[in-house]
Amino acid sequence: MPEGASSMTDERLPEESAIQEDEILKQRTDKLRRLREEEGYDPFVHEQWIKKHTLEFVRENFDHLVPDERDETEIITAGRLMTLRRHGKASFANLADETSNMQLYLQLDSMGEEPYNFFKKWVDSGDMVGIVGNPCRTSRGELSILVTRCVLLAKALRPLPEKWHGLKDTEIRYRQRYVDLIANPDVRETFRKRARIISTFRQVLEAHGSIEVETPTLATLAGGANARPFTTFHNALGVNMYLRIATELYLKRLIVGMLGRVYEIGKNFRNEGIDIMHNPEFTAMEVYWAYANYEDILKLTEELIVASADAVGGRDIIYQETPISLHPPFRRATMAELVKESTGFDIYAVDDAQAREFAKKKGLEIDGKESRFIILTELFESFVEEKLIQPTFVIGHPTEVSPLAKKNPDDPDFTNRFELYICGSEVANAFSELNDPLDQRERFMDQLKKKESGDEEAHAFDEDYINALEYGLPPTGGLGIGIDRLTMFLTDSRSIRDVILFPTMRPKA
Repeated sequence: MPEGASSMTDERLPEESAIQEDEILKQRTDKLRRLREEEGYDPFVHEQWIKKHTLEFVRENFDHLVPDERDETEIITAGRLMTLRRHGKASFANLADETSNMQLYLQLDSMGEEPYNFFKKWVDSGDMVGIVGNPCRTSRGELSILVTRCVLLAKALRPLPEKWHGLKDTEIRYRQRYVDLIANPDVRETFRKRARIISTFRQVLEAHGSIEVETPTLATLAGGANARPFTTFHNALGVNMYLRIATELYLKRLIVGMLGRVYEIGKNFRNEGIDIMHNPEFTAMEVYWAYANYEDILKLTEELIVASADAVGGRDIIYQETPISLHPPFRRATMAELVKESTGFDIYAVDDAQAREFAKKKGLEIDGKESRFIILTELFESFVEEKLIQPTFVIGHPTEVSPLAKKNPDDPDFTNRFELYICGSEVANAFSELNDPLDQRERFMDQLKKKESGDEEAHAFDEDYINALEYGLPPTGGLGIGIDRLTMFLTDSRSIRDVILFPTMRPKA
């Protein structure tokens, strides 16, 4: 059996390789017009093609074929022609479907003269085709499909990227994700893994008796986090409204309403900068359990991370060439311990003025009004975060920067809160929820003063949430996990844009 082109060598027909994309678009549009006029054939009229077999099915079931062997099983499949090499009485192509690719062997004898000539004249790389044929292995050992019928299902008017198996231009990849997904099978796999991570979250949470709910994306207050919201205007109501920055306050209202254990996986929006770890639109999971505390939630967090790792490849991962172990238990340390370890700063041995002086010596920019607890968090962000490569639970955040967390009764300056860090970035945030409406009102008032003094990220004052607390919020543990960042680490993706199908981009000029 003749040997065809390698499945990963031919990127484009020779006559197309030096022509600009707009010229190819013009040529192919004209070709489509002639196809309709000369042949009376419209490739876009096919409403359905029954695809009975995937290319992975062919690989799994016919890998035993030896060179020059053909199996009589009829394969009915479909996909996109990624490469194409046309000859006289035989042609070769590479067909790709959602999960695999395979060489096609097309010959005049097996297809018949008229169908074969139709293929040679009208079909191009990039076209979507339906294929009927038989599994075979070529003389050089490549598993292929010997085509008996080829049906043109959709005409590609634009050419595939020149290096279809390795599109590198990140600008094109992010702006035209559809091209990226066509060109890079590994990108398709990244998003399949992302889907498995989210599915795993649901399985774990529902096994614990949690129910999935939906809360407003658009509201008159943006609460649940210290962040700057996106603002819009509702014409009919005549009021400003905000895209949510977190789901927390609505979900805790549901705990007040006796739903028990609830979670939501959805989009949040924060009017902040864009970098490799931040996108203004991102996906988070938040879960709240009645009658639980942050210790219970810490165990749940570990369970979710480990289960997700197991679902997409394993607990020993490599992120940007750094080995990461996701085997439990993860390290635990207080923020105060970690800051002292890295900088020598002991929050229990200084007053506010001494803390500010220490910060100045460390090169931090301060305005002279910060408390020692604010200095602690700034030292942590500047000197500790990036060092937390292996998964680490950072416990004990200052009350001053945790307006929704319950105070530690043994040390009220700190809260029963933790954040999980992996590879120097926060992945999860959790705490025992503050359920004292009087304390919550005081903390909201403190946040309001900060907002009035110019802090755009200070938490909004939510009177209705306090009203809900006054009906009684049971002891509750809550957790938020950034789906995008976790997916980055579990798929070895350098940028958050690599794990968001359509990331936010600056409009083209």
